[in-house]
Amino acid sequence: MTHAHTPAPAGTDTRTRPWRGIMVATTLPLREDLSVDHDAYAEHVAWLIAGGCDGVVPNGSLGEYQTLTDEERAAVVRTAVEAAGDGARVMPGVAAYGSAESRRWAEQAAEAGCGSVLLLPPNAFRADADTVRAHYAEVARVGVPVVAYNNPIDTKVDLVPSLLARLHGDGSIVAVKEFSGDVRRAYEIAELAPGLDLLIGADDVLLELALAGAVGWIAGYPNALPQACATLYRAAVAGDLYTALPLYKSLHSLLRWDSKTEFVQAIKLSMDLAGRPGGPTRPPRFPLTGEIEAAVRAATEKALAEGLS
Repeated sequence: MTHAHTPAPAGTDTRTRPWRGIMVATTLPLREDLSVDHDAYAEHVAWLIAGGCDGVVPNGSLGEYQTLTDEERAAVVRTAVEAAGDGARVMPGVAAYGSAESRRWAEQAAEAGCGSVLLLPPNAFRADADTVRAHYAEVARVGVPVVAYNNPIDTKVDLVPSLLARLHGDGSIVAVKEFSGDVRRAYEIAELAPGLDLLIGADDVLLELALAGAVGWIAGYPNALPQACATLYRAAVAGDLYTALPLYKSLHSLLRWDSKTEFVQAIKLSMDLAGRPGGPTRPPRFPLTGEIEAAVRAATEKALAEGLS
């Protein structure tokens, strides 16, 4: 894989391990009638990569995949691969209620040439460890590297470090997107599964997890401010606190929206203010109003006024 932008830090091999580096969980531009604007999405993907990001994650929760038809979801992946210019840079979300459906989405990603996929545990019920292991093994059989997504807040299934170690030992996963918010887990994961790549899963714990050894970031706010976020991430993983800490403090009032219920609308509003294709969301998400809208708007305008983009 060739890079036209600033190279990732030493130890971040985005060629043989393309899930490393800054992988932006892309929002999905919608027209006023709420149809998918593929031209705007293609332009956005290309813009992110030109701005210093390593790849994109379509069809995550930020991309509103739950509201897409099967045809729309498949088309989004194809658009992302074409716009990225290299399928290895694309990590589609393949979450579904059934393991067979997740496997079909992984097969579609493989056919499109994607370098990895992002997979939630079963979340239609509180799955036990054996069920989780069978789920990941089923999708891993497709042959595309699987990144586990641990989001116990929303899924009620917690991929604790001991379970992640078992999944890695099974050969089912190559990395984990850690969204629990518990930064202490980074050290236990490294002890129990030293070969498992830790990816930052929430924007507002970026610095803490980078210092704890994360080798990638599945990111939300680069959709609006890619260059500032790229500078922050590169400094953080390099241990350059002189650069990272003041930038992190400046951005944190925005980054924390990535962990809130209104994260899709918040990031899309920030994109609108930054001149990017944010736009509307599909129901059941509705536009922000009142104090929440005012808070997102103020934090975004402050960042833009400080020259962060």
